Amino acid sequence: MNIALKQLRVFITVAQERTITAAAEKLFLSKPAVSMALSELEKHLGHRLFDRNNNRLIINEQGKRLLPLADELLARSDDIELLFDHAGPISGKLKIGSSDTVGNQITPFLLRDFRHHSKHDDQSLFISNTAQICHMLSEFELDIGLVEGKVQQSDLVVQPWLDDEMVVACHPDHPLTKIGNLSLSDLEHSQWILREPGSGTREFFLNRIAPRLEEWQQAFELNTTEAIINCATAGLGITCLSRLAVEHAVKDNRLAILDLPLDTHRQYWLLYHREKYQSPLLKLFLDFCQSWTLN
Repeated sequence: MNIALKQLRVFITVAQERTITAAAEKLFLSKPAVSMALSELEKHLGHRLFDRNNNRLIINEQGKRLLPLADELLARSDDIELLFDHAGPISGKLKIGSSDTVGNQITPFLLRDFRHHSKHDDQSLFISNTAQICHMLSEFELDIGLVEGKVQQSDLVVQPWLDDEMVVACHPDHPLTKIGNLSLSDLEHSQWILREPGSGTREFFLNRIAPRLEEWQQAFELNTTEAIINCATAGLGITCLSRLAVEHAVKDNRLAILDLPLDTHRQYWLLYHREKYQSPLLKLFLDFCQSWTLN
């Protein structure tokens, strides 16, 4: 059997992009070249790797079995090419995914310190909600994920990372800021400005705050933290966000944090695929993350 690395690279890209056209654009190849490489690989293996649905290619069980091995072979091939590079064993590209709060408030400083520590500066950062980061890790589109949402996914290794504190915040002139000894019952019938489903921030609200309220209304559902802050600043409702995320708005007197009798601690998580090949670079970054603290 003579399987070429090019065929495996085409296979992985098609699995991620789901169409020949998109894969060809990403690989800078013609569509016939991508189709031929994929066809030859399936012929060598004696198995179809995708289910065809109109113009879309959906990876099947045989393809899912191949995906982690193909990813490892390509990563090891890159290691061989870089083996005698002057930059040493930490050469290569690191693809990092972060959920919104972590990606905006923490990961930039983590990368700053990692670059200073390792002298490695070839990283990419993709920011989305926790659910999207998990999906991309499962598809081997990312090497590592740093998220705030709790994850229960059998194909991912989930490790506790940093601690965080959530707060309930509103405009400084909101009626709730005038109440002394505020209790959760005072939040009844409030209008909430929340993140979208799949967000760790929304998950925290639904699991820790919403069950303690008999009635609450969603005023807005938004997919960025800054948009939520601006809506709360405009007096359109109250919100639940990370203290790190609202610090600047509180400092500018655009938001006020409500003092509530509630445990608002939450955990950040470090994720990677259970079958992901751990290159020297990925191992170094994983170790660095576990020893790093935000100053």
